[in-house]
Amino acid sequence: MISTCLPEYFVVPSSLADQDLKIFSHSFVGRRMPLWSWSHWNGSALVRMALIRDVLQQRKIDQRICNAITKSHPQRSDVYKSDLDKTLPNIQEIQVAFVKLKQLCVNEPFEETEEKWLSSLESTRWLEYVRAFLRHSAELVFMLESKRVSVVLQEEEGRDLSCVVASLVQVMLDPYFRTIPGFQSLIQKEWVMAGYQFLDRCNHLKRSEKESPLFLLFLDATWQLLEQYPAAFEFSETYLAVLGDSTHISLFGTFLFNSPHQRVKQSTEFAISRNIQLGDEKGLKFPSVWDWSLQFTAKDRTLFFNPLYIGKSTPCVQNGAVKSFRRTKKNYSSTLRRMPAAFKNGVIDREFLPRRNSFTSQAKPDPLPQADSQDGGMERFFREWFSRPADLHGLLLPHVSGTHIKLWKLCYFRWVPEAQISRGGPITAFHKLSLLADEVDVLSRTLRQHQAGPLEACYAELDRSRMYFRASGPHDASGTPDYLSSSFPFSPVGNLCRRSISGTPLSKFLSGARIWLSTETLANED
Repeated sequence: MISTCLPEYFVVPSSLADQDLKIFSHSFVGRRMPLWSWSHWNGSALVRMALIRDVLQQRKIDQRICNAITKSHPQRSDVYKSDLDKTLPNIQEIQVAFVKLKQLCVNEPFEETEEKWLSSLESTRWLEYVRAFLRHSAELVFMLESKRVSVVLQEEEGRDLSCVVASLVQVMLDPYFRTIPGFQSLIQKEWVMAGYQFLDRCNHLKRSEKESPLFLLFLDATWQLLEQYPAAFEFSETYLAVLGDSTHISLFGTFLFNSPHQRVKQSTEFAISRNIQLGDEKGLKFPSVWDWSLQFTAKDRTLFFNPLYIGKSTPCVQNGAVKSFRRTKKNYSSTLRRMPAAFKNGVIDREFLPRRNSFTSQAKPDPLPQADSQDGGMERFFREWFSRPADLHGLLLPHVSGTHIKLWKLCYFRWVPEAQISRGGPITAFHKLSLLADEVDVLSRTLRQHQAGPLEACYAELDRSRMYFRASGPHDASGTPDYLSSSFPFSPVGNLCRRSISGTPLSKFLSGARIWLSTETLANED
């Protein structure tokens, strides 16, 4: 094994021999060699690596690595290196911003901070950092998509900021990662297996000085994209919020350790000390967070699906035959945008003043972009992209100016009673869209089944729905239920306080568990 914080198997340029990898690995911080993340269809690659600490060998090794990446490119294109430590806020600054945000949203009395709320939100710098990660990721998308060069993400250890940026770049470029299975595989690949330090960054043992909410920041940045392009994502903001909550539930091994190697090592040592037979398993087997049935009922899991999502191909019925209708750009009339008045760094540079009761930070002009020494290609690339309808199954670029970057209210305000809107907020639109989507599904299934055979054989399928809110019949005109509020499904009042939503029913797992290893046990054993 080259490094204990790298996965057991990972991809490197084919021109690098195994012997070279073993020799070079000693020169990298944490022995984290260049780690391939993703390849663009044009041949450019996204690579992550730690800093080279051997000053004497730095130039030689760096050149060798870049040459190997260049040889892997079909056009032998150059390599663009991004030093994330110099470009983005560090983990300490992000933690300070989040502590201030928590203080503002949860700890301080809401009525006492209302008059200065927007300025207080701005002073936390949380939205500023979300904007910075989105902007930098979009710039790297330009290098991969337009310049067709490979991009190397470099930071000291290569397992913090690069997790966020590599994930955002892939969400913007690859529509597969905007589906639920794709997003799950992205987190497994770029966070869990790549050695993101969940144990330290989430402070599971309550004694870490390295705590920093980088994973939450990534989910927040993803929510910004979801908010701007709702039809491009299969999952809902409830899915993102629940995923963030799951990092703090120490029942699951997915977000419990600093690396796969640590999970195997520490759980094996614990099993040996307790005389637990492991058999052929590598360490104790923990439940996976992706088995959502451990936390939620089948009906509650339908809240994870976005009723606005437009799939790659949508089945339809024409003259009794089921056909696959492929949507093209001209079908996306709702995503047309006017030509922005001005661009700075490829994003709209207008100053919008939010309403007094808005929870969006005040607009500030974006910093001027660095001059493109070649032909101003980055500015032209963004201008041309924003002038066209968005291809929901292609590249997505974020708006990062003015009021486009918002506070994720469902995540940060769900436990604040004063911030809840009874029968209001985004849940109202979600409810209506769910009813409409369910009605369309029911009618589509009925038409298909009518052509296929007797209706008696189709009743089971008619009872199934992918929507949480279901239409009671065609043209359902029922109003918004009284129990809905802007914090749904996390509202802590009324009949919304369901165990399947507000917490994990541990008994479902523990009743059949062979061993239970909690973070408190890990702390005592350390």
